[in-house]
Amino acid sequence: MSQKQSLETICIQGGWQPKNGEPRILPIYQSTTFKYETSEQMGRLFDLEENGYFYTRLSNPTNDAVADKICKLEGGAAAMLTSSGQAANMYAILNICSEGDHIVCAATIYGGTSNLFTVTLKRFGIQCTLVDPDASEEELDKAFTPNTKAVFGETIANPALVVLDIEKFARLAHSHQVPLIIDNTFATPINCRPFEWGADIVTHSTTKYMDGHAMTVGGCIVDSGNFDWEACAQKYPGLTTPDNSYHGVTYTKKFGKGAYITKATAQLMRDMGSIQAPQNAFLLNIGLETLHLRVPRHCENALAVAQFLQSRGDVAWVKYPGLKGDRYYDLAQKYLPHGSCGVISFGLKGGRKAASEFMDKLKLAAIVTHVADARTCVLHPASHTHRQLSDEQLVEAGVDPSMIRLSVGIEQIDDILTDLKQALN
Repeated sequence: MSQKQSLETICIQGGWQPKNGEPRILPIYQSTTFKYETSEQMGRLFDLEENGYFYTRLSNPTNDAVADKICKLEGGAAAMLTSSGQAANMYAILNICSEGDHIVCAATIYGGTSNLFTVTLKRFGIQCTLVDPDASEEELDKAFTPNTKAVFGETIANPALVVLDIEKFARLAHSHQVPLIIDNTFATPINCRPFEWGADIVTHSTTKYMDGHAMTVGGCIVDSGNFDWEACAQKYPGLTTPDNSYHGVTYTKKFGKGAYITKATAQLMRDMGSIQAPQNAFLLNIGLETLHLRVPRHCENALAVAQFLQSRGDVAWVKYPGLKGDRYYDLAQKYLPHGSCGVISFGLKGGRKAASEFMDKLKLAAIVTHVADARTCVLHPASHTHRQLSDEQLVEAGVDPSMIRLSVGIEQIDDILTDLKQALN
């Protein structure tokens, strides 16, 4: 499809374009390997001289079709699927960072990602400085060092619901000749396309809204193709000098705007193997076909729930970027004018004890270690996803120890409100 298309049409028809006699619906290429007539043909694939498939750990037609759909939704140049959102964030950093390097990261990001960057990658010799996303540019600038290689943040922080000032972080990153990586999981490209605000690389946990059914774990990395790796070649030798582990190829010279994703596939996926199963990619694609319909309903329901909670005397506080008066309302209007997400965080006046009692009384909403699918669900981050953090670390991450994370689904809104009322009462 050569003409520019709407996000709605891309959700339904992007990625898979069957030829005459081919299946109308994206097939599952459930095969580890692919056959060729001659040794020379396969050799050209291993030399990256031709596009094609030879082993699913590196690439698979089902996966590539879904990655291409997500790439088009984000307005990127190239994309790859991973086995999870965690893998996507890990690959996004390891693709350009190695021992002795440093990254700057918004402190309010998801606890699992924070632990990945500050604990696990530290063992790799990669240092991470967490910064207050609301700090001034002058203050944030102090976090950079000569060996800083990337800046990372989330469009909407999980579960703190901080809306990142993408343009501010893009200016800072680019002033230090490093890319801005944005995890766009909560907003999805339906509500925000970070490349349009200066971001260079986008990641997703496709497990959330993109899948929408809580059936498959997955991730995705999308490269805008806009960051000029050659302009700061000394910072990124993995992309701008020959890769001796892959026939001496120099990715920027051979692949241009596809250099970053090609390296992540040919090198990182080859060596670490966090591939998404073709069956999961197929199921993810089914979710993507209705993303443009589900996301507005999530936002509509979440706003109604946020307004309801705000009216309750037993609710101590409510955070939701779409709620007038919220600290991030103005930034949400700038970056997310059509809606933010379906996730709300709030606290009860009874604190942690009241939170547990409230959650146990819910009937429609389920207590699950998940967020952002079609069904309303609830979680207490301090007891579950962030339980490895101290109360002081929770506050630094923007997570009140009494916080309840409510992921509002796409059920009928009156049923959701009735369940919340009876549990609060």
